Amino acid sequence: MTQFKGGYVGKIARINLTKSKVETEKVKPAFAVKYLGGRGWCARLMWDEIPAHTDPLGPKNKLIIATGPLSGLLVPGAGKTSFAAISPATGYYGDSNTGAMFSPELKQAGFDALILEGKASKPIYLWIEDGKIELRNADFYWGMGCLEVEDSLKKDLGDELIRVASIGQAGENLVKFACITCDYGRQAGRTGMGAVMGSKKVKAIAVRGSLDIPVADPEAMQKIFEKSMRQIVQHPVLDIWRRQGTMQFIDWTQENVCLPTRNFLSATYEKYRGINGDIMEKTAKVADRSCFACPIACGNFCIVNKGPHKGIGVEGPEYETASMIGSNCALPKLGDVIYANYLCDNLGMDTISAGNVVAFAIECYEKGIITKEDLNGIELKFGNTQAVFDFLEMIAKREAVGDLFAEGVKKAAEKLGKGSEKFAIQVKGLEISGYDVRAAQAMGLAYATADIGAHHNRAWAIGYDIEVGRENYDKKKVKKVIDLQHSRPLFDMLGTCRFQWLETGIELDVYARFYEAATGIKTTTENLLRASERVYNLARAISVREGLTSKEDWLPERSFTDPVPEGHVKGATLDKRKFKRMVKTYYKLRGWDEKGVPTQKKLDELGLKDVSKKLHAP
Repeated sequence: MTQFKGGYVGKIARINLTKSKVETEKVKPAFAVKYLGGRGWCARLMWDEIPAHTDPLGPKNKLIIATGPLSGLLVPGAGKTSFAAISPATGYYGDSNTGAMFSPELKQAGFDALILEGKASKPIYLWIEDGKIELRNADFYWGMGCLEVEDSLKKDLGDELIRVASIGQAGENLVKFACITCDYGRQAGRTGMGAVMGSKKVKAIAVRGSLDIPVADPEAMQKIFEKSMRQIVQHPVLDIWRRQGTMQFIDWTQENVCLPTRNFLSATYEKYRGINGDIMEKTAKVADRSCFACPIACGNFCIVNKGPHKGIGVEGPEYETASMIGSNCALPKLGDVIYANYLCDNLGMDTISAGNVVAFAIECYEKGIITKEDLNGIELKFGNTQAVFDFLEMIAKREAVGDLFAEGVKKAAEKLGKGSEKFAIQVKGLEISGYDVRAAQAMGLAYATADIGAHHNRAWAIGYDIEVGRENYDKKKVKKVIDLQHSRPLFDMLGTCRFQWLETGIELDVYARFYEAATGIKTTTENLLRASERVYNLARAISVREGLTSKEDWLPERSFTDPVPEGHVKGATLDKRKFKRMVKTYYKLRGWDEKGVPTQKKLDELGLKDVSKKLHAP
């Protein structure tokens, strides 16, 4: 049996909230290596432990929190944590990932992963310190925002270096796109993990650790780290990434006519200069923020510099926030985006989904599907900043029609009807992130087939669309999407950021060497990618078990029927027939059947025979 000598701490804490009982389990080496860590461990534990057709907000669902084997070690950006459960947003496999310092702290406290099961009888928070876990009363903190509870816990526990993962009012009220906030502004944003945490009455997880994380070959790791750091700090893109982070992409998407605007009606925004990276640098940014051991420091801490919200600060906005709450809701000024970002972070809502939901509600209002009376007097129109702020709070508190929109655009459209389904911009119940795909076939396919619902971090394929042509539906694009769906999520398994690989040219082979130095286990890039493919298929199997069908590997109607109204791709829409053929090709290349189910042969090839037997049982 393969034994690891480091990288993994070797312990998983199982926390039964119903019984207020904590057990520590040793990590089995075969499990650790086969599924690597992070979302890989999460997927395997979900398959093994969560019954089929589980209510996402019921006690049988489990919230699994997992670090990776490189988390907290001398690896650039090694601060990633995966949170996973059956998603309240989709009803299928769900996970979300956050950076910053929570992951290294959890490992230094003695745990690779946490499994939260059952439901507490009253609000609690978890206190984790050097191998010990306590369930403590959180009545005092219930009702606080994420940023407020983090401040309060640090003061009450007497240590500013405590790392906190918390939920806000949205998580408490089971908003389907509620997030988990870490370190004053890093979110596990997607798929509603905050609602799962809220359903279990867990307000926060506070962690402090001083233990060593074992490393098999510290000298080798030091050498790889130093070489990687030299490459990163000498790379020409470092300057723009440090100055603007992902906010540089506002200009890029505007230029390439894929910037979501007014609920994806348009793909450019006439006021984009008012919310882009340049205006952020000039008027709002006051500090860089960095994740663990990362020289890029792409996080921006920004402050509203004038108006009624002057002085409000937040880590952000990122591109996805600025596009989905900014251009997609037609907010004209960066200060408005910063304040909306602050509201979402403190209330505990994913800014991608929140921006989508607000824009959808605005279009519903402007088309007369919902009324001012439904909105408690709010005139919810594109560009009405105060209305957007008010509606965000209405959603988080489930007030008036906000209660309906707290369910997400898919369920809201199903209830509202009147043609709203055609402009509910989602896949599998998860709202689409910040790229218009009407002239981007590969990106459209990436959204349609993403394991958690539409999300760019699984396969950012739009750059490839632009590189090879925005009218192609060929097999090469399908292959590219599959390749990206293996390489990009691999970093969520290892516990590291992908930006060093994407932007500064660190080769995947370097991560194989990092893994060897950390664990003492020989591996190759091919083996790592095979593990990622294994987990992608396992996640699909979980969703199929929950009822997913091929009909949901599809895009919103707007992608096919409403032409891009401007720019050099004016008039573009996706062709339904050709896109359907791409999906079929995707299934074939993946080794799935015509219904999108991983075949027995494919699952067996990936070492998932037990999954195959259950999934294909008569």
